[in-house]
Amino acid sequence: MNAQACCHGSDNTPSTATDPVCGMTVDPATSRHQSVHDGQTFHFCCGGCKAKFEAEPARYLVATATHEHDHAAHGDAHGAHLVKDPVCDMSVDPHTAQHRAEHDGRPYHFCSARCREKFMADPAAYLGERQPAPAAPAGTVYTCPMHPEVQQVGPGHCPKCGMALEPMMPSLDEDDGGELRAMTRRFWWLVALTLPVFALAMGPHLFGWHLPAPWDGVAGWVEAVLASVVVLWGGAPFFGRGWRSLGLSLPSLPDRAGGGLAEAQGRTRERMSIRDRAMTQRHGQAVPAHRVAKQRGSAVTEGRVRRPWSPNMYTLIALGTGVAWLYSAVAFLLPGIFPDGFRDMHGRVAVYFESAAVIVTLVTLGDFLELRARRRTGAALKALLGLAPKTARRIAADGSEADVPLEQVQAGDVLRVRPGEKVPVDGVVIDGQSHVDESMLTGEPMPVVKAKDDAVTGGTVNQDGALTMRAQKVGGETLLAQIVALVAAAQRSRAPLQRVADKVAAWFVPAVVVAAVLAFAVWAMTGPEPRLAHALIAAVSVLIIACPCALGLATPISIMVASGRGAQHGVLFKDAGAIESLRDIDTLVVDKTGTLTEGKPALTELVVLGNQPREHLLALAAALERPSEHPLARAIVTAADAEGVPLLAATEFRSLTGSGVSATVDGSTVALGNARLMAESLAAISDDANARAEQLRQHGATVMFLAVDGTLAALLAVADRIKPDTPAAIQALHAAGLRIVMLTGDNATTAQSVARTLGIDEVHADVSPADKAAVVNRLKAEGRRVAMAGDGINDAPALAASDVGIAMGGGTDVAMESASVTLVRGELGAIVRARKLSQATVGNIHQNLFFAFVYNAVGVPLAAGVLYPWFGITLSPMIAALAMSLSSVSVVSNALRLRRAPL
Repeated sequence: MNAQACCHGSDNTPSTATDPVCGMTVDPATSRHQSVHDGQTFHFCCGGCKAKFEAEPARYLVATATHEHDHAAHGDAHGAHLVKDPVCDMSVDPHTAQHRAEHDGRPYHFCSARCREKFMADPAAYLGERQPAPAAPAGTVYTCPMHPEVQQVGPGHCPKCGMALEPMMPSLDEDDGGELRAMTRRFWWLVALTLPVFALAMGPHLFGWHLPAPWDGVAGWVEAVLASVVVLWGGAPFFGRGWRSLGLSLPSLPDRAGGGLAEAQGRTRERMSIRDRAMTQRHGQAVPAHRVAKQRGSAVTEGRVRRPWSPNMYTLIALGTGVAWLYSAVAFLLPGIFPDGFRDMHGRVAVYFESAAVIVTLVTLGDFLELRARRRTGAALKALLGLAPKTARRIAADGSEADVPLEQVQAGDVLRVRPGEKVPVDGVVIDGQSHVDESMLTGEPMPVVKAKDDAVTGGTVNQDGALTMRAQKVGGETLLAQIVALVAAAQRSRAPLQRVADKVAAWFVPAVVVAAVLAFAVWAMTGPEPRLAHALIAAVSVLIIACPCALGLATPISIMVASGRGAQHGVLFKDAGAIESLRDIDTLVVDKTGTLTEGKPALTELVVLGNQPREHLLALAAALERPSEHPLARAIVTAADAEGVPLLAATEFRSLTGSGVSATVDGSTVALGNARLMAESLAAISDDANARAEQLRQHGATVMFLAVDGTLAALLAVADRIKPDTPAAIQALHAAGLRIVMLTGDNATTAQSVARTLGIDEVHADVSPADKAAVVNRLKAEGRRVAMAGDGINDAPALAASDVGIAMGGGTDVAMESASVTLVRGELGAIVRARKLSQATVGNIHQNLFFAFVYNAVGVPLAAGVLYPWFGITLSPMIAALAMSLSSVSVVSNALRLRRAPL
């Protein structure tokens, strides 16, 4: 897009205008984003550019004004000498471009300052010079998606199922090292080689094609050669996997079904981008393999995983394809050695090159479809990884600013976050105010106001104001990195439902081999002529149609999708067991402070008893409490600051332990405390004031009396407020059939007040941490399935004792460690979403297991020829291969429906 049109004032609106921020050409007549500065109207391509301009107009106007002047002077003289902005690919005039940079001695020109900054932060990313990313940090642990207990240091393949091992920490790198491209290329080569084989073999039967002599003999050789290439080259990965599943080594065979895929996979698995490593490191040090193993509760093997005897789907494919091809090759070259049982009515020995070739091609198609579908299951996790920006704008001690790669940001750095940009790391705002979109981490759509001293989280989006922040947590310590690690761990964990499939899978392959032998024997003894040929086809069909992978994928693929979906809605599952268990919960035990309430005292009411203004009374109380760090004092001071009341100075300050405080403020003697202090101050408390105070106490508030010059002037009620979303959440939980039990260490009056307000079923007040755990155990002993939601250290025993522990996101690390579910934003309503997701996931797993069991239970007998005695129907090995290839894809596709499950 050419960027030579310029911004003009509204008095003479041109046909096109240039966005002064990004340099894009926009139509003033249709542009919805405009801003007036110094009487001149500017047009923008989007709201983000408009926000950036309004935050720092001078930064963009210098370049725009210079560009307009130079363009008018040069006209089209340089139109033939335009160059491309290496960042946005826009055409710019090197003679008029205001933004320039040099790299390796070569000049580059840019349409805007932002493009230049991006280029300077990472030139190789825009010049196509990027070298292959360095290998993963030493000690990177890889695991199997289907068998997470299989772990090793370095890339490889699973000795149980043959699947490629993947890093335990995911990568954002979209380039897979050519794995999918190589598999696609190999598949189309196999199609090109298999179609002639299929046409030559099946043409006479399907279309009546018959080649005249001597071409019929040549056609046989063509069929044999092409089929041999397909089986020996295209099927080599399957033979390699099948061989290794028997505990044997055959390093010359590739691991994956793709040209050069062993090498491509190695490059892919070893590669991690700089940004990904920054998110998986702690304080600049990679997490050691033994620590990862310890955290996950699994053993990690240094080097290669030992090869157990673990026959799998590829064992069956190798057997079926190998038998079909080997038989056909011998029958083609040495037909005389076969007995009459293999010969048809014309005395010929049939060959099945087309079956072997089509089986290999269809299995490769299945692998390709499964690989592509499995990638989609990790889309949510990649989306989380993609939240982190590549660079951060760091402010140096001298006030200069520069974009630096994210991994160079350290705790304590001062960073600038401009409108429309992502917050790079976790930290605290030290200047500025803006709305920040946190929906990608919490699932809540409403932006949150951020101002000085407010915490901001890496990956969230600054919307409309410039913020200056100080970095506090970087790399693996950020909330985003911890969420990614937690979701990745949950995706690798095994659900209890998987145990049934595991027990069946342990006997599956031997049972299929026995079924194939029995099918061969029955057909050989009772089948029509040629008996042995029919017996061979039946045995091959049985071996090919069986699909243990459908059983193996049924649970983990659903868990993977559900974990990512939960993370998008602010619900983090520690493991698959939590996803399954949450579905059966019938009782929710909740802590009061920090779970139902905000967790900090706040001034809820100031009752004026005299004729003095409320603002003045609040200012007097704040003057007394400002020196104190007591939570009740902080609540009064915070309310005064929020309302902007005048700051008054207190003198002759006296603190009376157990009673309150007194001082001289604004020429008056002021006392704030309990009834005892009022008596000492000679301030009489009327019956109406006592009744009002008792009413406030019944609502869970702590009441303080304020006296001015010996006269009771006000009542101040301080309480821990109920969170705004709590009533609706409790109502939704009740509607879902859950019994709500509240446990709190607070007094019974406050607890009962909160319970009445929210309609909670059962209340236990004045309980210790041990008592909380005892209540949970009692409920479990009554046969209830109990979930516990809490946020404090005192909740940890109860969280650990419950069937499902739920930690509120704003709580302590101890609570989160003890829980199996974490709510990022700490809102009780997220439990409703988590339970819906759990129900949808378990239902999806049941569907997958049902399909896998039914498919194999029906498919194997059909392949064996069980319908032949009644209907004369047999199943071709080619149809069996197609069914087997689509079975795993069907399981994965069904699991992907969880991405759209209503929550």
